[in-house]
This record gives sequence, C-alpha cells and structure tokens, in this order.
Amino acid sequence: MKKIVIIIALIALIAAYFIFDLGQYLSIASVKEQAADIDGFYQENPALVIGIFFLVYVAVTAASLPGAAIMTVAAGAFFGLVVGTIVVSFASTIGATLAFLASRYVLRDSIEARFGDRLKAVNNGLERDGAFYLFTIRMIPAIPFFVVNLVMGLTRIKTFTFAWVSQIGMLLATAVFVNAGTQLAQIDSLEGILSPALIGSFVLLAIVPWLAKLIIGWIKRRKVYAGFTKPKSFDRNMVVIGAGSAGLVSALIASTVKAKVTLVEANKMGGDCLNTGCVPSKALIKSGKVAAMIRNADKYGLTAAEPEVPFKQTIARVMGAVKAIEPHDSVERYTGLGVDVIEGYAKVIDPWTVEIARNDGGTDRLTTRSIVIAAGAEPFVPPLDGLEDSGYLTSDTMWDAFAEMEKAPARVAVLGGGPIGCEISQALARLGSNVTQIEMADRVLGREDEEVSALAQQSLEEAGVTVLTDHKAVRAESGAIVVEHAGSESAIPYDALIIAVGRKARLTGYGLEEIGVDTSRTVVTDEFLATKFPNIYAAGDVAGPYQFTHTASHQAWFASVNALFGQFKRFKADYRVIPAVTFLDPEVARVGLNEIEAREQGVAYEVTRYDLDDLDRAIAESETKGFVKVLTPPGGKDTILGATIVGAHAGELLAEYTLAMKHKLGLNKILGTVHPYPTMAEANKFAAGNWKKAHKPEKLLALVEKYHTWRRG
Repeated sequence: MKKIVIIIALIALIAAYFIFDLGQYLSIASVKEQAADIDGFYQENPALVIGIFFLVYVAVTAASLPGAAIMTVAAGAFFGLVVGTIVVSFASTIGATLAFLASRYVLRDSIEARFGDRLKAVNNGLERDGAFYLFTIRMIPAIPFFVVNLVMGLTRIKTFTFAWVSQIGMLLATAVFVNAGTQLAQIDSLEGILSPALIGSFVLLAIVPWLAKLIIGWIKRRKVYAGFTKPKSFDRNMVVIGAGSAGLVSALIASTVKAKVTLVEANKMGGDCLNTGCVPSKALIKSGKVAAMIRNADKYGLTAAEPEVPFKQTIARVMGAVKAIEPHDSVERYTGLGVDVIEGYAKVIDPWTVEIARNDGGTDRLTTRSIVIAAGAEPFVPPLDGLEDSGYLTSDTMWDAFAEMEKAPARVAVLGGGPIGCEISQALARLGSNVTQIEMADRVLGREDEEVSALAQQSLEEAGVTVLTDHKAVRAESGAIVVEHAGSESAIPYDALIIAVGRKARLTGYGLEEIGVDTSRTVVTDEFLATKFPNIYAAGDVAGPYQFTHTASHQAWFASVNALFGQFKRFKADYRVIPAVTFLDPEVARVGLNEIEAREQGVAYEVTRYDLDDLDRAIAESETKGFVKVLTPPGGKDTILGATIVGAHAGELLAEYTLAMKHKLGLNKILGTVHPYPTMAEANKFAAGNWKKAHKPEKLLALVEKYHTWRRG
C-alpha cells in the first residue's frame, strides 16, 4: 500500500509539471521577469512567500523534476543571500530525503533482487564509510543532484545519515548558487552583465569543484592521519621497501629526478624474478628445449640420440645466468645511480617513519615524505595434511635443492596446472625426470581458451609429462602425494614434490597491520596505487592485480611519480593493455581479451585465425604447431580486442599486437606494415590478411569485375 501511494504521488507531481507547463517558470528569464512582482509581494507577506517557495522546492526535488538549480538561483534573487541560503538548504535536504525514500521503497527491492551481488560491495563500503562517501559526492556539483538522491536510496545507508550529510555537503554549492541569484537580481541593463559582483559569482561557480576537492582532501587527510604526528622535517623524500622489479624501478625514478631515496631489501637484490623466478626458470627451460632437440634430432634431418644430462652442471649453468644478470640489479649499481641502498628488514612505524633492522646488526630509523611498498609475493602452500613433513619444494626453494643433485630427480610430482607448474613440468621431463602434473580443475592453463589448454596439455604429454586433470590433492604421505579423482583415491610416489599452485602477496612483517593499512589478498590501493594513507603507495605483486614482472615495473612508474609529485598531479595506473606469456614449448602469449573473457564480459566479437603450419619460416624450422587468433568487434571493424598466439617465439610476436592495442592501431595498420621474409612475425600480417579477406567489399568487387570484363572488350 505504501509503495502504491508513493507511486501515485510521484505520478501526480510529474503530470502536474507537464500539464501546467511549469517548466516555463524555471528559467533565468522567468526569474528576472517575476523578481519585481514577487519582491513587492514578499515585502508584504514574507512568511507566506517563503512558505510557498519552500513547499514548491521540496515538491520539485522530491519528484526529481528539472529546475532545482534555477530555483536555487531564484532564491537568491527573491530573498537575498542569507535567507535564500537557509530556505534552499533545508528545502533541498527535505526534498532530497523524500526522493531518497521514494527510490528506496519503490525500486530497491527489485534492484537488489536483480543486482544484489553487485550492490553488496557498495553497501559494505557505505556501511564502513558511508557518511564521508556521501559527503564527497555531495561536494562535487558535476554529479547531478537528483541522481545522488535516487542512487543512495538503492543502498543500505541510514536515512538520518543521508539527511544530515546532504545538508552539510550541499551547503557550499547552495551558497554559491544563491549568491549568483542575488547578482542576477541586480542586473537591469546589458552593462550589468559585466559587473564585478556578477563576475565574482560565476567565478565562484567555476571554482567550487576545486574548493570542494580541497576541502574533501583536507577532511580525508585529517581523518586518516588521526593519532599520528607528522614530522616537521624529513630524512628522505622516499623510502622503498623491496628491491624486486617494482622497488628497483621506483628507486631509480626517484634518484633520476634528484629525490633522496632509500631502497631497503632484506634478501637478494633483484627479487624473486632474478633469483628464483623468471631468469632461472627460463634458463632451465632452454636447457630442456636443447635436450628435446637432441632427442628429436631426426625431425631436423639429423640422427636422434638420448641426451646425457649432468644435472648439477645444468643447474650450474642456470645459476650462471642469474650471476651474469645480477650486476644489473646490484647494490653497487644502484648506489652509483644515487640510491641509498640498505640491506635489512624494514618496518613501517607510522605513515612517515621506517625502522630498518640492518643485516649487519645495526638499526636505522628514517623519516620520509613517502613510502612505496614493493615487497613482492611468495609461493602459496595449500594446507594439506602431512605436507609440512613431506619435504616439498617451491619455485623459490627448488633451485638450492637441485644444485645439490647429481641427476635430475627420477620421479617428480608437480602440484598445479598454471603457468609455473606447466613450465617446470615440461622442462624437468625433457631433462629426464618422470613427471606427474596434478591439477584439480578440468584443464591446465585454465585462464586460456579451451583450445589453448588442449594444445598445452598435448605439448606436456609429448614431453613425457603425465597430466592428471580433475585430480585433487588431499594429503601427503611418506614419499607420496594422495589425490582424489571420481570419488576414489590414489597415491603418486615422488622423489621431489614441487608445489606450484600460485603465489600470494607478502602482507605481514613490515608494519602495515600495525598502522592500519588495508590488506586482503593484496595491499589495497586506489587507482593511483595509494593506500588509505595518501603518502604510502604499493606496486608490483604485493599490490596486484597481476603478478608479472613487466606489470610491476609499469606500476612502479605510477607509484613513484604520484608519491613524489602527487601534490601537483596524480596519474591513474593503466591496465588496459597487459601482455602475458607462458614459456612452454610452444609458447602461449596473450594480450587483451580471449574468447572466454569476452563471453564472460558480454563483449560481442568475431575471431580471425591463422595457423602456423602455413607459414614459410615455421615450415623451414619445423615449428608449425600453433596459431594466431585475433578478436575484433563484429561488423567489419578492425579494432583489436585481444590476441592469443601459440607457437615458437609467441612472446616476441605478441609485442606487435600489444603496441597496436596500446596506441589504438587496427588490423589494417598491421596489414599495411612491411614484415621481413621469411620471419615468424609474418604470421601477424597473414592473420590481418585473413581478417581483410573476410570483410572484402563483395558488391564493389563485382562491379570491378564487370569493369575489367568491359576493358577486355
């Protein structure tokens, strides 16, 4: 019954507005025409005029009708600054609250039933910080007044909170609009338009968003830094915690722009990528590939042989690659570049203070204008019974263990079917291990398209890997991992068990929890990579959403520049075009959307494909397994939504699509680019050519054919 009454009342108000053409009275011209008459009546009956105006204003805003801004200006023209501001302030709050309640009672139940999951995060945020959030959007005149009322009604914010925050949040803009009205009332000639008072009013209207932004920023800083004492001077402009990819780039940028920066690293410079991840794994993959080429030499017209694999020597070569790259990320190099490098454990004491327990036993305490958290990630180890006593290895710990082995471990169980698990499994199988790969999902590389997963599994099995999909590890026993499949259990014996089910951000141990920085699966940041404290930023794996070295370096630019120069301008981190490569053989590379993601996001697309078994260079090198697949919008538009490449050197081939997407170049541009022959890169040109053929202008070509027939006589 309540809902019906509200709907009828709203319909009546809206109908009256249009039937009686009330909109004609809600214009600047109308206000000026009526100002003199209303002023005379107002002088004789002030309470009556104010009361009628008040009720009309409430009705207009409650029904979300156009005209609230004009009425606010009119209040200044009719009543002056003080009275006009008071009248509008309370009338707008009452009207807004009525619109809010109407939205809540009429729409919220149906909206929640349909979009409840999406509204859940909004409601949680409003429950935690609703008053400030509402105050923020009330202070921004660019957000339509009626939209705020209606949208807030769909949330779980309390009515009283909505009302009092709206009253305060709208006060500044109300005063500015009313003041503009007082000046309009004084215009009686064209010359009056350029009066200093009127110009001043419109200047206020122009700068009110900036004033609102400054006020909101000031309030936010006061709130978030409450309980902390800011130093009067600082030892550093920036302290960077972690010397992986994100930390190194952040420190380098800071030193390049002549900021005083300290970089703190507890373990090895270069982080996981150099020491235990990207570099050693790719070196191992190369050794495995060479072993596979020897084993399959007849594929190249040579005599095949079983390669001898002196495993300790192989791992020595892997570690040699790490040693050769180490100087690029060394303490000496960064010290020479102007970075103060301290080896030790950093702990954030307060938003401006970092305490460092040095590896040499000393302790430093530095004050700093800004902090960049770049602590990286570590392997995730699932909580399986018996795992702690199983002697398991991870991508971090396996290198030291391998370095002690004369031969590759005979039986290897790899837990995980993601990129890390697949790369390790194929490499070790090629080097002589009997590898069993266990994945609880129904396919490996589950984020890729089904055909990519199938091709990856085929490549693993051709290397000798036993791939067990839809198998769930349940516990570890003496020298075996027990898995469950189709309701029954089986034990897989191993000499080496490698856990490769993913990585988790390093969130504890350096003071974030003590000062209240929000952490869930990562350090929670905004679009500028700032934490809840505007001077503390995070970049790389610890911040997410991607765990790629190249993304960490990319984020580091935004984090460091915003930390150092954010008082002037801040830049939003750009994740529009992030490439990813899994270094299987053949490689799997992707940028933008694949088919699975396009379907999940409801993005319409069409597929263009080019198979490498038709490419001259691939045929010459017996590397014909794979394809190039490009997603574009339907209808003949050449915009690249995403590209997936499976094949030899796919990571290098992907760069062309990454560049094209970043700079909004379409397939026509790729087709029009000269690619050297014979190269694998021609696959990109031929894929673009296939797209062009599929969208050739048939009617025009029919006319051209007739023209050529005519020309032949």
